[in-house]
Amino acid sequence: MSSKITPEHLCRSAVVYIRQSTLTQVLENTESQRRQYELVEAARAAGFTSVMVIDDDLGRSGSGAAERPGFQKLAAAVCAGTVAAVFCIEASRLARNGRDWHHLIDLCALAGALVVDPDGVYDPRLINDRLLLGLKGTMSEYELSLLRQRGLAARDAKAGRGDLRFTLPPGYCWGESARIELDPDERVAGAIRLVFEKFRELGSSRQAYLWFADSGLSLPVVRRNSTARQIEWRPAAYHTVHQILKSPIYAGAYAFGRTRGRTRIVDGRARKTDGHPRPIADWAVLLRDNHEGYITWERFEENQRVLLENAHMKKRTSRKSGRGGRALLSGLVRCGRCGRMMRVFYQSRAGHPYRYQCRGDSNGAGLCVGIGGLRIDRAVAAQVLEAVSAHAVEAALEAAEQVERAAIEQRRAVERELEEAQYEASLAARRYELVDPGKRHVARELEARWNTALERVEQIGRRLVGFDAERASRPRIDRAALMELAQDLPAVWNAPTTSMGTKQRLLRVLIEEVMLDLDDDANQAMVTIHWVGGRHSETRVARVRTRRSASESRPNAVDVIRKLGGRCPDRELAVTMNRMRCRSDDGGTWTMMRVRELRERMGIAEFAAATAGPETISIDETAQRLGICVGSVHRLIREGKLPATQLMPWAPWKVPAEVLESETVQIGVREIVARRPGRTKQLQDVKTLRLPGI
Repeated sequence: MSSKITPEHLCRSAVVYIRQSTLTQVLENTESQRRQYELVEAARAAGFTSVMVIDDDLGRSGSGAAERPGFQKLAAAVCAGTVAAVFCIEASRLARNGRDWHHLIDLCALAGALVVDPDGVYDPRLINDRLLLGLKGTMSEYELSLLRQRGLAARDAKAGRGDLRFTLPPGYCWGESARIELDPDERVAGAIRLVFEKFRELGSSRQAYLWFADSGLSLPVVRRNSTARQIEWRPAAYHTVHQILKSPIYAGAYAFGRTRGRTRIVDGRARKTDGHPRPIADWAVLLRDNHEGYITWERFEENQRVLLENAHMKKRTSRKSGRGGRALLSGLVRCGRCGRMMRVFYQSRAGHPYRYQCRGDSNGAGLCVGIGGLRIDRAVAAQVLEAVSAHAVEAALEAAEQVERAAIEQRRAVERELEEAQYEASLAARRYELVDPGKRHVARELEARWNTALERVEQIGRRLVGFDAERASRPRIDRAALMELAQDLPAVWNAPTTSMGTKQRLLRVLIEEVMLDLDDDANQAMVTIHWVGGRHSETRVARVRTRRSASESRPNAVDVIRKLGGRCPDRELAVTMNRMRCRSDDGGTWTMMRVRELRERMGIAEFAAATAGPETISIDETAQRLGICVGSVHRLIREGKLPATQLMPWAPWKVPAEVLESETVQIGVREIVARRPGRTKQLQDVKTLRLPGI
C-alpha cells in the first residue's frame, strides 16, 4: 500500500469511475470493461472497505461535447467530502478535455482526495503530483485530437477514392469488387423506379407518397444493426419517399460528407449536433458516374429544384410551386422594380378578386407594386394557350399513354409482391416438410407459419383480381373525343373539372417566371413572361381607373353626426367615425368628448336607450348567439335572410334580436354549418387534368 494512503483516507470511501466512449466499444471492447471493474478489487486491496462504482457514463464521450451524469455524480461525491480516492484505469477515462480534468483535480485538492491509476497514487495537494496529473490530462486531450485527426484523414482519403463503405439505401448493394451495384431484387428496383416516375408525374413528394398510400403499395427500407443490413417492406411513409428523392446515390454518384456537425454553447458547455445538410458545392466527396443510376444527374438536380420550390415556408427569392387557390400565377410573379417575389392577397370572401402585391423590404415599409390579379391571369393564360396550341394533339396522346402506363406499373408492383409472397410460402412449406413429425412443438409452429404465408398469398391475389376488375370497369379513353378537345384548348382550360392546381402545374412546365411592372403614364401593367428555354415575351394589360380618390370618398363629419347623432351612444359614434377615416378639423381622431361637443353644437339630442324602440344587437353579438362567424352573418344579410339596418355606409349594422329565432334565419345558419369541411382528404387538389366527356 502506498504511504500516501493514510488511515484518515481509509475512513472514507473510494470511487471506481468506469467509462467507454461509444456503444460499439461497450458491446465489443469487453476487455477494457473487465480491467476497469477489476479496480474494485484493487481498491479493497489498498485497504478501502467502502468502494462505490460509477458506471453511468458507459457509451458517452469524454471530449466535453456530451452530458456525463456519472462524472457529475463523481464531482458531487468529491465535494461532499465522503470520497478519499478516485480509481481509474488511466487519465483518459476520467476526461478527454482540460476543463473537466483540471476541475476534478482542483476538487480533489480541496477535499483531500487522491487519484489512483495502475501507475501510482497521486495527491493533488503536492506540487510534483499536481504537475504529473496536469501532464497526464494534457496528453489525454492531445491524444484524442491526434487520433481523431488521423482517423478523419484516413477516412476522407478512402472516401475520395470511392472505396469507403457505408450503409447503402434500398436499391443498391456492395458488390464483390467493392463497388456499388444495383440490387438484383426486381421488386426493390421496380419500387425505387416507381417513386421517381410518380414524383416526375405529380411534381410533389407528398403527392407521390399519397399515391402509394392510396394504392396500398409498400416501399423498401433498410433495417440496420451492428452486424447485418436487411431490406424490410413497410407501408409507404413520407420520409421514405423524401429520402429516396434526396439521395444522390440514385443518380449514379458517390457522395460523402453531405451533412455537417454544429457546436453550440449551452449552459457554458459545448454541445455538438450532427446531421445538418450542406449545399452540394460543399460536399466533401462527389464522384459522378461512379455506378449505374436509376436517374441521370440532370434529373436529380431538377428534382432538387422542384423540392425547393415546394418548400413554401423557406424564405427564398426563387419561384415557388403552385398550391391551388384562385390565383393562377401564385409563386411565379416577380416585382419588376425591386426583384422580389410578389405575394397574393385574397379578399375575405370566395369569388372576390385577388391582388398581386410587393411590399418592398421585409419590414413592409410601403407598397412597391400592387395590381389586381384577374386581368393579369387572363392575359398570361391566353399567351400559354396560344403557345401550346400547335402541340395540343401530341400532348393529348401523351396524356392518354401516361394514364395507361401508370396502371401497368401499379399492376407490375402488385405482381412482384405476389411473386415474393409465393416464394415465402414455398419456403415455409419446404421447412415444414423437412421437420421430424415427432417433434410436434416444432411442427406446429412451422405449420402455423406456412398457413400465414398462404393467407398472405391469397390476400395479395385478391388485391390483384380486384385491381383488374376495377381497371376493366373504368371507361375506356375515347381517343377521338380527346383529339377533338385538343383542337379547342380554351374549352378544356375553362372546364369546371380542370382544377386551379392542375393549371398551375401546367404553367410551371412552360413558364419560368412572370415580371410585373406598372406604367403609370399609360395606366397599364407591363407583363413580361420568361418562358422555359430562355425566350421572353411582353404584353400590356389595361388597369381599371378608379372613379374617385380615397380622400374624396370619405364622409363629412357634419353629415355623419346629422345622420347618426342621437341614434347611438357617443362612444360607438366615435369608433364609427374613426373607421370611416373621417378626420376632425385639426386632422386628429375622434373621441367621445369631441363627438359630444360637435353634437351639442349642432343641437342634436343625446342617445336615449329607453326611446330607441325594439331591441337591436350588433353584428358581433349576432354571430355569438347564432354560433357562426362575423363573415357568415354579413353573408346572411347580403342574401336577404337576416333583416338588418345600416343608416349609412360603414355605420354599425343593427339586427333586431327577435328575428334570430325565425325559420328563415335558422335555415340559413344550418346551410352555413353544413358547408364546413368534415374530411380534409376530400379537399386535396385533383392530381390529373380531367377533360369533360372523358
